[in-house]
Amino acid sequence: MKRLAGIMFRTMTLLLLGIAIGLFISDNNFARRGMGFTLPGSSKVSKVLSLIKNNYVDSVNVDSMEGVTVNNLLQNLDPHSLYLPPQRAQSINESLDGGFTGIGLEYQLLRDTLYLTQIYPGGPAALAGLVAGDKVINVDHKKFSGTHLTAERVNQVFRGEEDSPISLGVSAPGKSAMKAYSIKRGHVDLSSLDAAYMLAPGIGYIKISKFANTTDTDFQAALAKLKNQGLKKLVLDIRENGGGYLSAATALADEFLPKGKLIVFTKGIHEERRDYFATDSGNFQEGKLAVMIDEYSASASEILAGALQDLDRATIVGRRSFGKGLVQQQFPFGDGSAVNLTIARYYTPSGRSIQKSYRGGIDSYHNEIAERMRKGELFSAQNNLNDSIFKGRNTYRTLNGRKVYSGGGIMPDVFVPADTTQNTVLVQELSSQQLFNAYVIDKLQPALSKFKSADSFLKQYNVSDAEFDNFILYSSKTLKEMDSGELRSSRQTIKTLLKAFAARFKWGDNAYFEALNANDATLKKAVEAVS
Repeated sequence: MKRLAGIMFRTMTLLLLGIAIGLFISDNNFARRGMGFTLPGSSKVSKVLSLIKNNYVDSVNVDSMEGVTVNNLLQNLDPHSLYLPPQRAQSINESLDGGFTGIGLEYQLLRDTLYLTQIYPGGPAALAGLVAGDKVINVDHKKFSGTHLTAERVNQVFRGEEDSPISLGVSAPGKSAMKAYSIKRGHVDLSSLDAAYMLAPGIGYIKISKFANTTDTDFQAALAKLKNQGLKKLVLDIRENGGGYLSAATALADEFLPKGKLIVFTKGIHEERRDYFATDSGNFQEGKLAVMIDEYSASASEILAGALQDLDRATIVGRRSFGKGLVQQQFPFGDGSAVNLTIARYYTPSGRSIQKSYRGGIDSYHNEIAERMRKGELFSAQNNLNDSIFKGRNTYRTLNGRKVYSGGGIMPDVFVPADTTQNTVLVQELSSQQLFNAYVIDKLQPALSKFKSADSFLKQYNVSDAEFDNFILYSSKTLKEMDSGELRSSRQTIKTLLKAFAARFKWGDNAYFEALNANDATLKKAVEAVS
């Protein structure tokens, strides 16, 4: 799928988006400062670049070289200080600001044709009447389908200024006739909340994908809706949530904590200690709470989990989090690029820093999760505790005296091992090739129309063995080789994903996560923790 906005590639697990956001955690007031600047003319870097531009034997893109030079300098400091080219800076900031200028849809390129896979509620595309399954034939009265489409070209064609028009010639699912749509680009809201529904009587579930400007507002609206459905206890899912704004993390923590409790504090050589306390405005200060984390929960996610663990407000369920305890401030350049510079460390209420070591260099740092898997940490809680990162560390205690750990992420209170059938090479390839969505578009649309609601679909539809075989046969046209052992071990995972993608195509993210979570071991443990 592709998202028309900042256009981002969305994988099954959203890991790339999460890690990108995890690189930037800051009070969002910093991000709004007009702090464009250039390197001093007398600096050696500027002089060398000027020499290259004016004297080098061949033509050189000095702007690109300057970005590489700046990034290499920053990466010698720490893994999260980095240079952002204009498009990446824009994409990250749009995601965290809670919206973008566009027409509000996601798509998939299939047989050199753009198929719509999601229409954002309230956006220009939705108001115009476009629906999932539509395929775009013409754009601005010119042939578009079958013209060697790429994500970059789609991005160029669909992006534009607010109120600028775009004309689409669209064919509805199962029809050859083309209908013309005239749409004005406008603001499209991006929610940071993926799903909110009732798991069982009295127990609600909320999944948050990032910590953005809108996160607390999104959470409050979802919580109010679920309270009307009888919510008394809550499971909060921040797995694969790579972070975002510091202020968004503290605002969400404030929802669960009584007035005066310390949420987090930050400090650095050039930044005085700053404490963040809970106010009296929390909307869920009393009910039982479980928070699910994993090895991709980073940054702002760890601020929230660390505060709730230290203050014994929630049971943390899952696997050890990423281990990012550095705070970045974004400094924009005049050309749209920016520098994310680490300015402080953050500390949980007990005083612990959860930043993992980066002494081994950038490559070692970013391969650390793979190393955890190699050593068996993702499959055994004891392997986590035996790891050298926790040996010789200072002892920290929660409010009720429980021992907690520093220097390598948040250790959960309830460990749940990773399911190896969910992360096989086969499942990754099926996802990266977007074959789940492609199969839904090509084969399952008629079956989906038989269900009047997401609830009826989730309760009544299951992927049969015959449908599974059909999907594998369909996918084999793209993936020429499939491991038979992985086909057997990941059979149920593939069935679950196929049902989830079908649910998302027709009814959106809420239905997707309801289907995906049906047999989730971590979620079952979280429900046990609040029951």
